[in-house]
Amino acid sequence: MTALPTNLTPGTYVADPTHTQASFTVRHAGISKVRGTVPVTEATIVVGDDVESSSVTATLDATAISTGDAGRDGHLQSADFFSTDVNPTWTFSSTSVTADGDDFKVVGDLTIAGVTKPVTLNLEYTGSATDPFGNPRAAFEASTTISRKEWGITWNAALEAGGVLVSDKVAIALDVSAIKQA
Repeated sequence: MTALPTNLTPGTYVADPTHTQASFTVRHAGISKVRGTVPVTEATIVVGDDVESSSVTATLDATAISTGDAGRDGHLQSADFFSTDVNPTWTFSSTSVTADGDDFKVVGDLTIAGVTKPVTLNLEYTGSATDPFGNPRAAFEASTTISRKEWGITWNAALEAGGVLVSDKVAIALDVSAIKQA
């Protein structure tokens, strides 16, 4: 049993979608990066009496993926990438939470484009506060890097000078502000 961080009280926390974001970064043409966001529509963090009895579930709206370029966003939503007409949401469900020094490892199943694979999120608890409306909040940051090929997302284009247009590795980052439920 690993004790909870100071100021984090057990209970069920629900992500505030207006203060929660999932983002991704992928290398483009081998020389630059494309960044984008995917809205987190639901997320529940159950903080148990200890770290190991805690859990996380989340749903993201892949139909609203945004990179700042409507053409690219449409391509990402197509069958070349995420097939959002068939798989409009992505989900995450933890299978374990463990301490890693002052931080945590959250292992779980990530479903993207209808394919489910295990991932490990590196999680940092960034603090708790009471907002101006009296709501107790807790905040977390998480990150991982995945291989898009593991989810069957293999579209690419060869570059004239060698290499490919879109890298296989995708960095994922989450910023979550969650409100403790009564």
